[in-house]
Amino acid sequence: MEVIDIAWWKLALASGLVMLLAGFTYAGRLGMTRSLLIAALRTVIQLALIGLVLEALFASAGLLWVLLLAVVMLLVAGREVMARQSRRLTGFWAFGLGTGAMFVSSFTVTVFMLVVIIGPEPWYAPQYAIPLLGMILGNAMTGIALSLDRLTESVWHQRTVIEARLMLGQTWREAVGDVRRDAMRSGMIPSINAMAAAGIVSLPGMMTGQILAGSPPGVAVKYQILVMFAINVGAGFGSVIAVTWGSRRLFDERERLRLDRLEKRSGG
Repeated sequence: MEVIDIAWWKLALASGLVMLLAGFTYAGRLGMTRSLLIAALRTVIQLALIGLVLEALFASAGLLWVLLLAVVMLLVAGREVMARQSRRLTGFWAFGLGTGAMFVSSFTVTVFMLVVIIGPEPWYAPQYAIPLLGMILGNAMTGIALSLDRLTESVWHQRTVIEARLMLGQTWREAVGDVRRDAMRSGMIPSINAMAAAGIVSLPGMMTGQILAGSPPGVAVKYQILVMFAINVGAGFGSVIAVTWGSRRLFDERERLRLDRLEKRSGG
């Protein structure tokens, strides 16, 4: 099946729908017009740029360039995780915690999927490695940001209860046990919901894209199942690592709660 290319003027025509929505939000004084238009403009610019980068990357297919793009994606995702926390750890931990958790979980899962499950030649073939890493990294970013935000906010608001438990002889793990479980639940709910609703409530984006590109539905389904498993494992392990490292950082070696290691985000 031949793929139907979309002319740029037709994309401009589709953007008219966004402009129409912006007009309604402006008329209704919803205060979202500026955000909507900026987000739409960023979508066009960012996707056009990444399209150029991917074309050059696919042409070269060099491991060094694949690793370079993967590192850039990781650093940008780490910055997003830091920015989405209303109350975060001080110093390098604000950036390093989420970035380290994403590196361990996303890169491990991606390499496993490429080497063991899919098996492209070479194993780092960019048309497989970059999209797969992007989907796993994006979902891990959301899960880690949600879990860390819930962890730090809950510890701050329940500091009296936690300190009382420590005074009664509980370890730091026991004192924040329910907080850690709640943070983990917050981080994994989006990916679990997406997996539970796939194929019934919604058709996932990768499967839809493959079908539109002419792939047989059976092949698209198998790839989508693989991706759903991968993004859930990546987000899950990333949340576990982030919550474990983050909660440990909130206590010192004498198991005292260290709220001075938290800072309120400016403007938050």
